Amino acid sequence: MEPRTLQASLTLLILVTSSYGGHLKSGPTLKMDQALLIFHNQLAEEVQVFYTSDHCYKCLYQHLVTVKPNNNNASVVISTKFTLTMQVDSQSRNATLCRWSQTYGEGGHYSVWIQMSESASCTDAVDKIPNNVYLPLLVAALLLGVIALLFAVAPYIFRRRCSSECIKSICCQGSQYSVDNDEAQACEVEEENATKAKPTRLHSLDTFRGFSLTVMVFVNYSGGGYWFFQHAPWNGLTVGDIVMPWFVFIIGTSVVLALRSMQRKGVSHLQLLRKITWRTVVLLMLGFCFLNYSPRDGPLSWSWLRIPGVLQRLGFTYFVLSLLQTFWGHEEIPLRAHHWWNPVQDVVLYWPQWLIIVLLETLWLCITLLLPVPNCPTGYLGAGGIGDDGLYPNCTGGAAGYVDRWMFGDNMYRYPSCKELYRSTQPFDPEGVLGTINSVVIGFLGMQAGKIIIFYRGINVHILCRFLVWAVILGISAAILSKCTRDGGFIPVNKNLWSLSFVLCMGSVSFLLLGGMYYVTDIKGWWGGQPFIYPGMNSIFVYVGHSLLGFYFPFSWEMRFQESHWEQLFQSLWGTALWVLIAYLLYRKKFFLKI
Repeated sequence: MEPRTLQASLTLLILVTSSYGGHLKSGPTLKMDQALLIFHNQLAEEVQVFYTSDHCYKCLYQHLVTVKPNNNNASVVISTKFTLTMQVDSQSRNATLCRWSQTYGEGGHYSVWIQMSESASCTDAVDKIPNNVYLPLLVAALLLGVIALLFAVAPYIFRRRCSSECIKSICCQGSQYSVDNDEAQACEVEEENATKAKPTRLHSLDTFRGFSLTVMVFVNYSGGGYWFFQHAPWNGLTVGDIVMPWFVFIIGTSVVLALRSMQRKGVSHLQLLRKITWRTVVLLMLGFCFLNYSPRDGPLSWSWLRIPGVLQRLGFTYFVLSLLQTFWGHEEIPLRAHHWWNPVQDVVLYWPQWLIIVLLETLWLCITLLLPVPNCPTGYLGAGGIGDDGLYPNCTGGAAGYVDRWMFGDNMYRYPSCKELYRSTQPFDPEGVLGTINSVVIGFLGMQAGKIIIFYRGINVHILCRFLVWAVILGISAAILSKCTRDGGFIPVNKNLWSLSFVLCMGSVSFLLLGGMYYVTDIKGWWGGQPFIYPGMNSIFVYVGHSLLGFYFPFSWEMRFQESHWEQLFQSLWGTALWVLIAYLLYRKKFFLKI
């Protein structure tokens, strides 16, 4: 999910800091994800250094620095997020002297010696060992693991305390009152409560929703500054790309379960339409009026207000899915007569819904691959800018970007994730019109999960097997479309475009995760879903709250140690943990924000 705001100015991939003669005495102050690279030119001619990122698809080489001849040096600060390919050229010879690819470490100092032996060569050396960029993550994972272990072991210790006469006698030494009996009675009450019938509400669905929302909050709070917790520059998947599709999938599952329950209670179609419309309008207004503006942005101005948005997309997706379920969803599941289509009855009985979804996906494919876009190749799916050998600099997003610019003008997202790496100049909104079509599709896959739960209620083996079958089918389809590559497939996996392969891939993962949580929480009862179940049952409150208050204390503060990920990661985890705690307190108070 896209962060609510970004820094006012994007950090360039490469920053030239100095160019001088002699030897380096003291380097510039390095920040997070930066390293110092020093070029020593021992040739008698001036050389030009160019670079490109290996994560940037067919990107043009960009000028890095000019190094003067005769033992002159030049230093640059480089990004350490992705592998860089460096190229040293001689203008006098019009030739490339050397080229190499390397992933540089955060905080490291590196030297490259450009010298002549039999031919020009480039030799590198490490002047200062880089930081272990993953050490903060390892420490955080260990601490979270210890905390989770303590919470998991605490109930077991309490049960042992209640059942062991030895421990009870130690705990109650010196007491002159009937504490033993009171405590034993309390323990019996706990055991009786634990053996009560489980509620019909699916803990796995609330847990899955809360898990995706918790990760979403962590990602929106910068994810510790790690690139793989943020959104992919264009094609490919990162942690930041997978949380919103999970949330949309859960919306589809919830729609089926909730509307079927209301239909069985005799709620009319007109009453359902009123409720659906009200919820949709509230979501749209929350997204446009509250999350679109902050007092920090200055006076309201239509010229910069963003029309698309996360809640706007969720609201529209919910509306379409609810209409499908209201008009073409069975109020009662028919008796299972012996038909040839019994193994796929949860699909066949809903054929009108499937027909609409197939038509929507056909519409997406036709517009995306066949719509003529001025000065761009038909069916272009790239990021534009310097990508694709710089041939299509103003074609960011192809048809998807063109449709959004035609409909919204400049009233959309100004800092797409491709802007920094691909140096694109066109605005592109990841919550645009065409992507919303595929958002409905992945929500419909979530509806399919809900239908499976309803059809095979009480037959858990069938539920898990069908989840697995759907995951395999969707996963194989995504692999075929993407050719199991990041950039080389028929339709690459791309969250910015919400491409078909992305939808299929995320649908596969969602079926697996929901099935796993269903088995652990609802079937076996090994886990109650804590702590994710708390934000999962107050998702609107947590999402709106973290978006509005995320840049205020105590959720965040002005960082002082920006040379590594330590403080950034702590701040991200701290802000996320506060919202989980708030959700827990609201859960204890029985407060649930519903619309």
